[in-house]
Amino acid sequence: MSRTNSYIVAFLICFSSALYAQSDVNEDVNELKLQIENTIIQSEFDRERGDYFSANDNLIKALELAVRSENRKSEGIIYTKIGKLQFSVNEFNKAIVSLTKAAEIQRELNDTANLAITYSIKGALHGSMNEYQDALEYLKSAKTLFEEEGLQSNIPEITLYEAKIYLSLEKYDTAKSLLESTSLSAKMNYQNDILSSALIYSGRASYKLGNDEEAIKLVEEGIQIAQDNDFVKNIDEGYLTLSEIYQNSTNFELAYQYLNKHLRISDSMQAIQLAKLSPDRRAKFIDAYNEAEFEKLKTKVEEQESDSNLTKITTILSIALITILSLLTLSLYKNNNIRLKSNNMLQEKNDDLIEAMKRAELASKTKANFLSTVTHELRTPLYAVTGLTNMLLEEKPNPDQIPHLKSLKFSGDYLLTFINDILQINKIEANKVDLDPVLFNLKTKVENVCSALNNSAMDNNIQMHYEYEKALPETFIGDNLKISQILINLIGNAIKFTKDGDIWVKVSSVAKNENDYNIRFEIEDNGIGISKEKQENMFESFSQGSIQINRKYGGTGLGLSIVKGLIDILNGKIYLKSELGKGTTFFFEIPLTYAPETVKIKKEDYSKNISKLDISNIKILIVEDNKINQMITKKILNKMNLECDIVDNGEAAVEKVKANTYNVVLMDIHMPGISGLEATKIIRTFDKELTIFALTAVTLEDKMHEFDEAGFDDIISKPFKQEDFEKKLYETLSANQNSAASV
Repeated sequence: MSRTNSYIVAFLICFSSALYAQSDVNEDVNELKLQIENTIIQSEFDRERGDYFSANDNLIKALELAVRSENRKSEGIIYTKIGKLQFSVNEFNKAIVSLTKAAEIQRELNDTANLAITYSIKGALHGSMNEYQDALEYLKSAKTLFEEEGLQSNIPEITLYEAKIYLSLEKYDTAKSLLESTSLSAKMNYQNDILSSALIYSGRASYKLGNDEEAIKLVEEGIQIAQDNDFVKNIDEGYLTLSEIYQNSTNFELAYQYLNKHLRISDSMQAIQLAKLSPDRRAKFIDAYNEAEFEKLKTKVEEQESDSNLTKITTILSIALITILSLLTLSLYKNNNIRLKSNNMLQEKNDDLIEAMKRAELASKTKANFLSTVTHELRTPLYAVTGLTNMLLEEKPNPDQIPHLKSLKFSGDYLLTFINDILQINKIEANKVDLDPVLFNLKTKVENVCSALNNSAMDNNIQMHYEYEKALPETFIGDNLKISQILINLIGNAIKFTKDGDIWVKVSSVAKNENDYNIRFEIEDNGIGISKEKQENMFESFSQGSIQINRKYGGTGLGLSIVKGLIDILNGKIYLKSELGKGTTFFFEIPLTYAPETVKIKKEDYSKNISKLDISNIKILIVEDNKINQMITKKILNKMNLECDIVDNGEAAVEKVKANTYNVVLMDIHMPGISGLEATKIIRTFDKELTIFALTAVTLEDKMHEFDEAGFDDIISKPFKQEDFEKKLYETLSANQNSAASV
């Protein structure tokens, strides 16, 4: 028993010594620094051998030592190396986290050289993730920092990364120029790896630019350097590039030969990569570790003299414990494998879903771009149609021409309405319609809509009736413009399909919770009614009934679809009841919040009589490439006694503004050469006070941020109403003169 006690005492002394050693806060800083450097060097050896796990473990140990010794600079360097290691095995998200931590520490310490290395790795990482703009920004920052530190030998690798990104962006001229610069710098710095890669990618750029002969020469030179120095990855890239070049030149035999060479090298490299990532390496390490520990304990047990039953029991229990731990480790390893397989399956399914979502988003974006392009191409000639028609009507045409001109004006207005309806449907489907709640008088709003449509009703010999619930408040907070649009569509629909009859518009409350009301609107007519079959699809686009009904009663067939979309946006619901020959009633309910009207908003009355202003020195520049549109805009301005100049492209507009003094510029957007957006950006570099209107046929809601960024003061959508154009022009000229007078 005494010997056992001696063992226990010895064990306690060793255990206490170990605890004391671990808790010693006065460790030698230089010794810790040396440990950090040695651990990092060991990690580099492991990484070169392809042992990812050992390399990562050593870096984690080095990081712990750096944190313990409060060596912030080493912390930043180690995080950079961890990020680079994670990037090399495609753990992109982890790499971003590690590199971000490294950059934070290096910026804090003003460690410029290491920060440049971190930025260069980050740039390459974002390039691998196809995030090209971020990649270029990081690479540019890295290059600037290297230049500041005089580390010119690091520049070729940065320019090589930049060139690869420009190749991916199909900017082959830029890539070619960067690669030529990279080759020159790499030769000067004896960087054969970079030189070989730069020559191969330069050949790829030449091939894309149509110079196959030069491309083959450059790639073969790059492969030769790679073979001389055993750069396997570069050889593989060179063979693939030659295969593509020969296939493009229809030399399929050589293309096939180089493709086979590429595949053999690629398969070999892939096998090596799989070995790096295989969990079997971790399993072998665990088994070897357990076996070694087992042998150590077994040797100690054999060397000890067991004089008591307690020692024997302890030995048996130790062996049993090791066995249990080994079995538990094996079980955990198998469970981990099962979990990895499950995660891989889930990842594959998730990737499929992401791909499907991307395809759906691409289809939606393609549809939106198509509609935007089509409507722009329709609006541009429509500007000429409506503008010329208005001008002819104002120039005292012959009496027998007036009906034809009015018919032409009606057709132009109808086409514009149809285009606007299509755009409205597109915006609703793309969830691009925003709510704009304001305080408004609901009773007055509905009265105004009924009053505005009363003349149309009288043309069909229809009597309008309006009922507003007496107990219902009048002022609410809500999107009154969308409510007006819904009512105009529904009441207009009722007028269209009713003749010699009546229409009832009723507003009432169906529910109330303090100041929150659920308001019901009813639009009832005694017109032709709707059949049961057609009621099911009434709120779908182009489902008014039939082509014959559209032609007989007019309309685009989109009104009810717009109504349904707007009511959904307002969190409301709509339904109808109808019977053929007896009429139709539409009901819709929307939530509104009651608010007392405390402030009366006075609407400012804008005069359109520009002749009251001093316009003797007013000069306007028209920038428009369409000759007909030039003529129309010039005539409108001449009618207002305003002097104007005309240019047909953006470059000429910039030169005109530099050489002359203008009060207003009317800038078209789509023109040959530089666009109106680019021309405006250039003008804003030397003249920030000039008033510039965007004269455009694009969908404004989709492009508004681009117009703001370019520096436009306002937007006039084509085709525009002449009175709206005159109003905006008057407001601008009046404001300018008032500003000049106050000075």
